[in-house]
Amino acid sequence: MPSLGKALVFCALALSGPARADEVQVAVAANFTAAAKLIAAGFERESGHRIISSFGSTGSFYAQIRNGAPFDMLLAADEETPARLVKEGSAVAGSQFTCAVGKLVLWSATPGTVDGQGEILKRGGFDHIAVTNPKLAPYGAAAVEAMKSLGVYDALQPRFVMAENLTQTYQFVRSGNAQLGFVALSQVLQDGKIEGSTWLVPPNLYPPIRQDAVMLEKGRGKSAVLSFMMYLKGNEAKAIIKSFGYGV
Repeated sequence: MPSLGKALVFCALALSGPARADEVQVAVAANFTAAAKLIAAGFERESGHRIISSFGSTGSFYAQIRNGAPFDMLLAADEETPARLVKEGSAVAGSQFTCAVGKLVLWSATPGTVDGQGEILKRGGFDHIAVTNPKLAPYGAAAVEAMKSLGVYDALQPRFVMAENLTQTYQFVRSGNAQLGFVALSQVLQDGKIEGSTWLVPPNLYPPIRQDAVMLEKGRGKSAVLSFMMYLKGNEAKAIIKSFGYGV
């Protein structure tokens, strides 16, 4: 009996101890970079697990995942790509959910360049406008739809500086290679303030940008991946997401 008692005590101590720390490989849409870094830091403090994030365009990540990239999760800039991965067997059915709703802005790093109604798109007075490749990034597709809705797409197309992802679009405008460009509100909103000048594009001019998360097949069965997905749905993560101007 004494040996059984010792065994029970040992089991109780083992169960009460911390779970084994693990790593979660996450592919993150470029527009979600700042929010994802803060969310990952909070999750790591709370769980002891480690988040290893890669940032880029959703379209590029899709190709990488289909070619066997070792990601456990995808935080996409749309809802179509995760759904497609589920349908094709690269993501886990039933794991997809919307973690943020993106907002598109026309932005210039120079104060006073972009007016509050976006009339500069019709008025002109600039040489280049940065746009993310609509085939790779949902924000680029949204920008194209917005310009078409305004009837300015054909006139502006010769002035496009095409970027591979939103980070590059932001850099084109920030560096002055383009006088203005379409980016995510989250990229230019810092502590509730925006550097430069912006026009918040009315949401009726483009399809909703629902940014979905999904567990990939390489993440199936990993407790750390499931824990991170649950954390993304919690109040702490939602507060961070809202602070960057997203809807939740």
